[in-house]
Amino acid sequence: MCTFFSGGTPSSSNKDFYGGNIAFIRSGELHADSTELFITQAGFDSSSAKMVEVGDLLLAMYGATSGDIAVSKIKGAINQAILCIRTKQNKKFIESVWNKHVSKNLRKYLQGGQGNLSADIVKGISFFFPTLKEQEKIANLVSLLDERIATQNKIIGKLQSLIKGLNDTLYAQHGDEVMTSFAELGTSYSGLSGKSAHDFGSGKPFITYLNVYSNNVINENDFQYVAIKDGEKQNVVEYGDVLFTLSSETPEEVGIGSVYLGKEKVYLNSFCFGIHITNTKIAFPPYLSYYVSSTAFRKFIYPYAQGSTRFNLCKADFEKASIKLPTLENQKRIYSILSHIDNKIETERQTLELYNSQKQYLLRQMFI
Repeated sequence: MCTFFSGGTPSSSNKDFYGGNIAFIRSGELHADSTELFITQAGFDSSSAKMVEVGDLLLAMYGATSGDIAVSKIKGAINQAILCIRTKQNKKFIESVWNKHVSKNLRKYLQGGQGNLSADIVKGISFFFPTLKEQEKIANLVSLLDERIATQNKIIGKLQSLIKGLNDTLYAQHGDEVMTSFAELGTSYSGLSGKSAHDFGSGKPFITYLNVYSNNVINENDFQYVAIKDGEKQNVVEYGDVLFTLSSETPEEVGIGSVYLGKEKVYLNSFCFGIHITNTKIAFPPYLSYYVSSTAFRKFIYPYAQGSTRFNLCKADFEKASIKLPTLENQKRIYSILSHIDNKIETERQTLELYNSQKQYLLRQMFI
């Protein structure tokens, strides 16, 4: 029913093999309409790279994207991590069936702890093909849902770009009206130390350094849970606290903060520190969630990241450094504008979840 082939990678040590006009598709770009890397004809000829056409079915076989599948939007070369599947059957139908069963297939054929697939494994998977007419009907329905889901993702992306641009613009207009420092805004505290893997899984809600800079507001979805003993020293994260990570592999990430706006008592990892905001005559805590995600703040904090192989935030110097904030009135005004867009983003995310649920429900009900 199908023919299969994978590709290869030109030697990365030879600069003459890169920078040409042949798109080089990697497994993380199966759904994209462009690529970051381009190779030369010499690079293509020197390697096992193979050309695929627009409309070919591509399957990721290795690593984090293992099992991902898409109909290619690009004519280009593929590497050894991608399997090209060519067939006269409806490719969108095959993609839909694969996505329905991908989790089961990965569990069954798990190799090396990474979920790697191979051409031989894929060739041997049992597959039921209805008539081409029936395949087309199913594929058309799924395609309509996929198009709507893609549109929904674009809506969310545009709103996220809007809020980022407005955040920077409004800060630029009003961000130099009050000079202060985090030391003047409140008191800092450290996170819990001495916690190992067996402490996690149940107990009190806990925030790790890994998700402090993942978004500008900490909520319940970011919690892990950790066992806390009676009498153990505890620094409770309170509403409006600003949280920072102390260490990271990149200077761009170290120190980037979040603000906790929930009501439940939570605890902090020792890789982090928090600041209780007590000076509410100068700072409006909900606004600070946008301030710490602004381009201006990221540029401000960058010089305080020190290190070579791992970067650490110089906490004492950072707390004392002067920061520029809008007036309290303008902070509240900016927060009102941006939070309305955030509410809109959340509504659009909920809509996206409904579309995805609808697609999964329909796939489960179909005889595929």
